This record gives sequence, C-alpha cells and structure tokens, in this order.
Amino acid sequence: MEILGRERRRRWADAEKLEILAAVGLNGETLARVARRYDVSRSQIYNWRRQFKKRGLLPTPVGPTFLPFDIDASMLNAAPALEERNVSPAMVELCLTQGRRLRFDSGIEGATLTRLIRSVEAA
Repeated sequence: MEILGRERRRRWADAEKLEILAAVGLNGETLARVARRYDVSRSQIYNWRRQFKKRGLLPTPVGPTFLPFDIDASMLNAAPALEERNVSPAMVELCLTQGRRLRFDSGIEGATLTRLIRSVEAA
C-alpha cells in the first residue's frame, strides 16, 4: 500500500452540520442515504446529533403528532357489540421519525403511549 498525499481532515461549520441533521427523515430520507450524499459516516451524524442535543441546539419535537380520524355512524353503533364480545386487543405499528417503528397492543393507555413515544424519540 502506498500513501501518496496527506489525507485532509474536513471541517464542518455548525450550520452545515445542522443542515445535514435536518436532512435525515425529511421526505423519508434515511440516515444512510444522507450520509452517502454528504460523504460522511453514519456514526459522525450520530455524534453530531448527540453533541447538539447536549448543547441544546438541536430542535426537539414538540410532542406526538395526532392524525385526524373520521368515525361514521355505523362504527358508533357497532361499539356496544364489540364490548359484548371478548375481543383481544390488536397489535398496532406506529411509524415515528428517523425511521423508527413502535409496536404495541391497542389496549395501551394514552398516557403510557405518550411517555413511550417521547422516550423513543428522545433516544
């Protein structure tokens, strides 16, 4: 193996780092694709994210996002019938930011689910 020149060490300004961090998850972009596009390692992006979180410069999500759900009258009329039957809770999969997925049964309490989402998003 022959080394022909000095390897350059790139310097990234905070604004450039934040731009790269913001690109992850935007329009479904994965961390790996963003890392390849900017020619940085995935671990470097994780390190930047951790550093910005420690310094309080990384914008934190406001909270969980709830989507509208329309219920028609036939669903309301069917509710008592479901309660009479012994139905086991269904599994639900929730797609979070950064490509994370959270699976839980539909019987989970709202407060517990909110705490779970916040802890996963903060990790």
